[in-house]
Amino acid sequence: MKKSTQILGQPIISISEGAEIGKVKSFVINPDKGSVDFLTIEHEDWQVSVKAIPFKKVVGIGEYAVTVESDRAVIDLNEIPIADQLVNKKIRIVGAKVMTRKGELVGEVKEFYADENTGKILGIVLQTGESETILSADFVMTYGKDIVVVEEEAPGHFLDDPEELLKKEEKEDLEQPGEAGMEALRAKQVELLKGKKASKDIYAGNGERVITAGTVLSEEDIKRAQEAGPGVLVELSMHVDE
Repeated sequence: MKKSTQILGQPIISISEGAEIGKVKSFVINPDKGSVDFLTIEHEDWQVSVKAIPFKKVVGIGEYAVTVESDRAVIDLNEIPIADQLVNKKIRIVGAKVMTRKGELVGEVKEFYADENTGKILGIVLQTGESETILSADFVMTYGKDIVVVEEEAPGHFLDDPEELLKKEEKEDLEQPGEAGMEALRAKQVELLKGKKASKDIYAGNGERVITAGTVLSEEDIKRAQEAGPGVLVELSMHVDE
């Protein structure tokens, strides 16, 4: 688990080249998944296009640097529709006002914690009056451009220690369905989607097109979407015709 401030400004090092690619300039947030999907790169030679690294390509986030296998991990966000859409949403989190779903102002986000392996946002640090407190991302309903909307009961679940976010995450991992349950779920997904037609192109988080618009979904197509991640399957299920 890393604070946002522990990632921003870090040098990005290519392991295979043994060279610095640039520095972490900003985060590209996926508000639907509640995750950091890309790290944009600050580099003096890249002023026109927005260069970034998909979070899934990050090998490690250490005390002094972010590492990737090679500079091939770098992509141009403008060339990837989904990434470009996320950039245009301009979700920043830090500096956003935090409000309950009934319109009560709770505080302002000072920073956030993310899983260093997946990019999943685990919690946010709030300035509430004169003090700072931590709120689990489980209570976040919406990550907006200027406002983060949280559940009404969120103020009653503030945390003092960020380690409690990890304990909560570990507990949820233990409560996930076993392999047999997952296989049954995947089979049900195939049953529901097989034979339907995709109404739009479906892309994975790294910009790779998984399903082409107009494809009549076969079992292999659906399994490919499943392997690309839960978000991809959700996107597919929302854009099919009978």
